[in-house]
Amino acid sequence: MIYPIGIQAFENIIEGGFVYVDKTDLMYKLVKEGQVYFLSRPRRFGKSLLVSTLAAYFEARKDLFEGLRIAELEKDWVKHPVLRFDFNGQVFSKEGELDDCLDGQLDRYEQIYGRNERHKTIGMRFSGLIEAAYKATGQKAVVLVDEYDKPMLDAFDSPMEEANRETLKGFYSVLKSVNQFLRFVFLTGVTKFSQISVFSGLNMLQDISMDPNYESICGITEEELHTIFAEPIREMAEQEECTEEEMKQILKQAYDGYHFSKGMLDIYNPFSVLTALKRKDIGNYNYATDYIYHIFRLLRQENKKIADYTGQYFHEESFTSWNPIDVKSLPLLYQYGHLTIKGYDKRRNSYLLDIPNNEVAEEFADLELELNGTAAEALNR
Repeated sequence: MIYPIGIQAFENIIEGGFVYVDKTDLMYKLVKEGQVYFLSRPRRFGKSLLVSTLAAYFEARKDLFEGLRIAELEKDWVKHPVLRFDFNGQVFSKEGELDDCLDGQLDRYEQIYGRNERHKTIGMRFSGLIEAAYKATGQKAVVLVDEYDKPMLDAFDSPMEEANRETLKGFYSVLKSVNQFLRFVFLTGVTKFSQISVFSGLNMLQDISMDPNYESICGITEEELHTIFAEPIREMAEQEECTEEEMKQILKQAYDGYHFSKGMLDIYNPFSVLTALKRKDIGNYNYATDYIYHIFRLLRQENKKIADYTGQYFHEESFTSWNPIDVKSLPLLYQYGHLTIKGYDKRRNSYLLDIPNNEVAEEFADLELELNGTAAEALNR
């Protein structure tokens, strides 16, 4: 078994013979039942791979899907112009960086479908591009945006935060005005910003982040782990001199525990569990990013600790949307996967939040030691 650690391109995974957890039946349901979607998931949960798979599907690359579930479902395989915008791999903390990125990505597609020189702003160019792609191909366009929120997160708590937010707001808002030329729109990221931010005006957006029908569209379920990865689990059990059931429990305690809806379906962190199986070692692979220091700073400003949120019930709106004008630590803790849903009280319509698993608990313990030591100055940046 070859593990696709760090590989986010669907084409590379299939053609390279890497193991692929088949989510294409859920993808088929997604594209047939709606048009404009948003999905929030923690980092390293397979969002980029999902975007790449959607791109291959709408490009009608039928050969890549042979043997997968969608091959039995899709009969038409219509090729659409796909406009894919990716904010991974770049930093947007300085003036002009976001504009340069959007300019470059728009220019790439304008060379294919043409550009109206009268369109001067980023928003006008984007709407003109979508219409041009439709007219050039006779098929409605598909817009896929990976890590839509990264330009705002990179500029978090800096002078560029509002500027980046306004730029993206103008960019995304044109999707409503050109809806007649669109077949499908999919935005994904870590955070969901509130109604006063980039989503204002995009009222047809369907948020599936907490939809039980799509809870497992990213990540690995327990059934998938135990069936697809039965052999490597058996090998790890032999190495650690324990039973297969004991090894399953070790993996569960380390990497399971994520829930994204009332359905409470157990989801494993895909990056961590695949890395553990490849290395045959139960380690902490959920490395912290710079954003965690912002969360710790907010906790300090709020005079709170992680323990103040664990084992407590909250209404959905308090942890699913980030208000950039009044930033709170709770939504960031949930959206980055440091807290997850552990129960649902139907009577009170509230969710029990807690730390997902041992890996995250150890990450917090290590960070607290770091921040109390040599890296404490990071809180003052």
